[in-house]
Amino acid sequence: MISETIKYIGVDDLDIDLFESQYVVPEGMSYNSYLIDDDKIAVMDTADRRKGEAWKANLKAALNGRQPDYLVAHHMEPDHAALIAEMLETYPGLQLVCSPQAVKMLPNFFEGFNFEGRVITVKEGDTLSLGHHTLHFITAAMVHWPEVIMSYDTLDKVLFSADGFGKFGALVNETDDWACEARRYYFNICGKYGAQVQSVMKKMSAIDVQTICPLHGPVLKGEALAEAVKLYDTWSKYEPESEGILIAYASIHGGTAKAAERLGEILRQKGAKKVVVSDLSRDDMAEVIEDAFRYPTVVVAASSYDGGVFPVMHDFLYHLQIKNYQKRRFAIVENGSWAPSAGRVMRSMIEAMKECEIVEPMVTIRSRMKSGDEALLQQLADSLI
Repeated sequence: MISETIKYIGVDDLDIDLFESQYVVPEGMSYNSYLIDDDKIAVMDTADRRKGEAWKANLKAALNGRQPDYLVAHHMEPDHAALIAEMLETYPGLQLVCSPQAVKMLPNFFEGFNFEGRVITVKEGDTLSLGHHTLHFITAAMVHWPEVIMSYDTLDKVLFSADGFGKFGALVNETDDWACEARRYYFNICGKYGAQVQSVMKKMSAIDVQTICPLHGPVLKGEALAEAVKLYDTWSKYEPESEGILIAYASIHGGTAKAAERLGEILRQKGAKKVVVSDLSRDDMAEVIEDAFRYPTVVVAASSYDGGVFPVMHDFLYHLQIKNYQKRRFAIVENGSWAPSAGRVMRSMIEAMKECEIVEPMVTIRSRMKSGDEALLQQLADSLI
């Protein structure tokens, strides 16, 4: 129960291995959905078809024999909206409430279904009265799709925030550390859209939000809500959250790995408060991206490959580029046995990012670290510290 009249009807997915076919979710996922029980009944989103039967059972129990009047679709992505057509078929009096942009997307997902007379479109500032509850609609375009809306219930002061304030993990596996998986979720899914998130944050500041009901992850209240809002403000401004240095390396035969690990040791010896060393070939890429956003300084260390850079490093920097990465310091360590090229490629990719500084010197090693390379790493560490 969210309140006396708002019920949770979502489901956990403990069978999923990759969310959106790319993000490792060892703790599963939740597909959140809610029901507002008033003179008119509103169902807030559906669920992923993977767990459709369980969701429909939760809905039926919450309805307790009544018929729903509205289905509010905050976001058209299939993990939340897969059951829209089935709902409209099951309940002939049901009206779908969504944004005009969502209406245009409906045929993409439900070919041949006749939505005529079944859709109410809402835009910024529109309201929907359920009796005691009134929903105020807030446009949230590109957080993280163009059709997204949020809704605010004035009675219980609840914000239904779509994918905003969501996180990886099933609710049955929820821990007190909301930020860990919320951070990885935010930067990999919403990270590109900081300006749009900031726009929604300004709208939120004008209303009294006491509960946030996201489409993934736990319901947020009290101190947890305040901390989440604070972190979202930091994240969406592309500001570092914590002091620290990330060393992300891409090593073919181990030589680059040893240089990266040695640099980490030197930085710790020189007083760096936090140093994270990540192997891009083996560690979760989404988690390394999370750390890149979390800390102000990133060292990229990579082997040269086919006249360029080892592919996993290219992939990492490409991910940062498309997530609008900015306002950070970089250092570069390259490795090449006969014609080092990794540094040139990494530098060009970093220079394409907004407000990113490259700390000199760039360190070049040849296959394996030699005695003379230690001094270069010490010099680079001094520049970073």
